[in-house]
Amino acid sequence: MKHIVTRVSALVLCSVSWWPVAAVAQQFDGAKQAIRRQLVENQVPGIAVSVWRNGKIVWAEGFGWADVERRVPATEHTMFHLASVTKPLTSLGVMTLVQAGKVDLDQPANRYLGRDALTTWIGDPQAVTVRRLANHTSGLPGFTNTFYGDDDLPRRLSLSETIRRYGIVVAPAGERYQYSNIGYGVLSHLLAQVSGKSYADFMRQEVFLPLGMTHSSINIAPGLEGQHAIRYDFERKPIPFYTSVTQGSGSAYSSAHDLARLGMFLLKNRLADQQRVLNDASIEQMLHDPLAAITPTSDGSKRTYAVGWISSNDGGYDVVGHEGSTSGTQANFTLVPAENLGVAVLANTDGGAGGADLAAIRAAVLKSLLPKWSKPSAASSRPAPTPAFDASSPLIGEWRGQIHTYQGEQSITLSIRSPGDVRLRIGGEPRFPGRSTVLQETLLTNVALKDGFLTGDSLAQLETSDTQRRPHVTSLDVKLRGDVLSGQVMAQSVFDGFWHYGLPYWTQLRRVGGLVAN
Repeated sequence: MKHIVTRVSALVLCSVSWWPVAAVAQQFDGAKQAIRRQLVENQVPGIAVSVWRNGKIVWAEGFGWADVERRVPATEHTMFHLASVTKPLTSLGVMTLVQAGKVDLDQPANRYLGRDALTTWIGDPQAVTVRRLANHTSGLPGFTNTFYGDDDLPRRLSLSETIRRYGIVVAPAGERYQYSNIGYGVLSHLLAQVSGKSYADFMRQEVFLPLGMTHSSINIAPGLEGQHAIRYDFERKPIPFYTSVTQGSGSAYSSAHDLARLGMFLLKNRLADQQRVLNDASIEQMLHDPLAAITPTSDGSKRTYAVGWISSNDGGYDVVGHEGSTSGTQANFTLVPAENLGVAVLANTDGGAGGADLAAIRAAVLKSLLPKWSKPSAASSRPAPTPAFDASSPLIGEWRGQIHTYQGEQSITLSIRSPGDVRLRIGGEPRFPGRSTVLQETLLTNVALKDGFLTGDSLAQLETSDTQRRPHVTSLDVKLRGDVLSGQVMAQSVFDGFWHYGLPYWTQLRRVGGLVAN
């Protein structure tokens, strides 16, 4: 990798920026140093950053490479994959239809989905509203289904078929916050159904171009080929171009410069060439919805999810934004409304150990702009963990039931003896002869009980044509409701350098006989 480090180091000295470097050199010196450390020490191929305040872009610059092999430098106009920063963009599209009176946030989502209605296994279908899709309280499960290069294309599903197979409500709407990619896939489908345009065309024509975001699109729009950053894996090898079925959850591309234009619009510093796609009231509802969902945090701080946007307190300031990360890409978009400023940081490699640390870059930028910004205090010490449940728990016993898939039912048995002895068995004879399948009882690991939901992981196998794509493990997420355990079983592909799928299925189990003896 030494050749990459050498190229990156050389490019740092001639990084491209339309904003006069001398005007910002001193103020953002700490942030630039943080970026250079990432490029060299973590071998990050490319990073782009933009900062805006009081209606002006005060810094926009690219560092490193958009394409290492072709020696294309990253600039403030390079289109980076935004991953989950796509979600707030999708919500903006939804709000344009809400403002036009074509969509009601509190109407059932199925009202707008035509033949591709959600399947509600539990709770009231009428409670699965557009608003709850947008704030992740609809009861839909987590979901991913990503397709890499040409080899995967024959197995790629349409969004309609994806919703029919996996648009399943597995918890009563409003009961819990559960981050759901398929929920935003459904919202993108709703945009298409109501507008009569494809999701990509709608976003390009009704959101990006009216805001002057000329280097933004869903995937790579015609005419923008070659203007995007190549995504790189942990070994800094280029990743084959991949797409997600649920485009509204994570398929947008944009540049640091375009995100600055978006940020200024949202802070009501509209530029002369920007159309008023949302009025002030709609922006406020989207960013600061009074019915926003409270999201769980590890340190006990308050964090809410409105209509596509996350609000929290960071460094002593109230901030609004979103972040995204997936194979070969990261994005961070932050607004500080009280200070009329915002920051966008983009990279074309993963985070994690040895990857790009966008949070550190963002923190360096905010600290340079906000003298009172303070590093978040360390989380208070937590009590020692206690067992998930004890011998008196109503969960103790043997449970049997069915997993419902689009290809029929599969049997499931759950034997719960103690938090350290929970065993899972799925299915009987293999559906697909010749495939290696774990049919015997397997131990459930990482067992936890939180808010009534029993979770854990297993080597047990779910057999559908979709799970055949790659080897997988199975996770369980069920809750005791009366005398029934119900929720989801998810097949999660084993990481082989790429994340392929996380496919959820509804399950329901009932107790068999008495308690299981220890």
